[in-house]
Amino acid sequence: MAGAAVAWLFPGQGSQAVGMGKALAERYPVAARTFDEANEALGFDLRALCFEGPSAELDRTVNTQPALLATGVAALRAAVEAGMTAEPVCAAGHSLGEFTALVAAGGLELADALRLVRRRGELMQAADASGGMGAVLGLDVEAVERALAGTGLVVANDNAPGQVVVSGPLAAFAGATERLKAAGAKRVLPLRVSGAFHSPSMRAVAPDLAAALARVAFHPLRIPVVANVDAELHREVSDFRTLLERQVWSPVRWASVVRRAAGEGATVFVELGAGTALSGLVKRILPDTRTANVSDPASLEEARNVLR
Repeated sequence: MAGAAVAWLFPGQGSQAVGMGKALAERYPVAARTFDEANEALGFDLRALCFEGPSAELDRTVNTQPALLATGVAALRAAVEAGMTAEPVCAAGHSLGEFTALVAAGGLELADALRLVRRRGELMQAADASGGMGAVLGLDVEAVERALAGTGLVVANDNAPGQVVVSGPLAAFAGATERLKAAGAKRVLPLRVSGAFHSPSMRAVAPDLAAALARVAFHPLRIPVVANVDAELHREVSDFRTLLERQVWSPVRWASVVRRAAGEGATVFVELGAGTALSGLVKRILPDTRTANVSDPASLEEARNVLR
């Protein structure tokens, strides 16, 4: 990574896919050991779930969150083993990915983070199932907020220009969709989630999540992390006890997170873990910025070329 000012990015729910991490684990022993650590920390075969599925089990929030975290850490460790050793200017993750970013930055031990997001997934999965989420295509966040006024739905993720995710009661989606389309939305697509994540309905999760966060040891950050909740650069790990609790019921300000990382000097954004969703969002937010991803040995090699 010499010569490039890099930001590390870690994906959240929606990026999972059966087979994720398998090729990296077969090629890089350090990636394989990451899944061994995950199995030991959680007490079940997370490796098999990531590598072999079934998809329906991998897609359960309680499983998706530790699976994505383990895969992201495995990808990072493989990249470092392959010679990508320079420290980034900052790290960030989308929703669940913020926990992975904290592991990458030295703020959380892998085993602790895995158990923590397993608990987070249990709480979110058990929350009120009468809510849902939808992706709004073709409107900016301000237009979406105006259209949603009084509907009961809120902005959950400001992902990129023209891609905003909304969240709230399922019963409110039909009326809100009509208003969004009248405002110019090209499409409103329902998302496969078990509740209204990143909305006020997740406030019920907050006390139990805060208790879980209080039981975990946090360590000084080696790398600053840009937080979802405020899109600010945080150098003190103690900030995240509150930020991670707030994050579950607050909007993910992803477009602002990416712009803040660029403001800190990042010129290359490297997505580590399953899929390329965040790389695509970065291109929409900052079209002239270079991106790379590390999800398998081939993409790792391509990332090395981008970073030369």
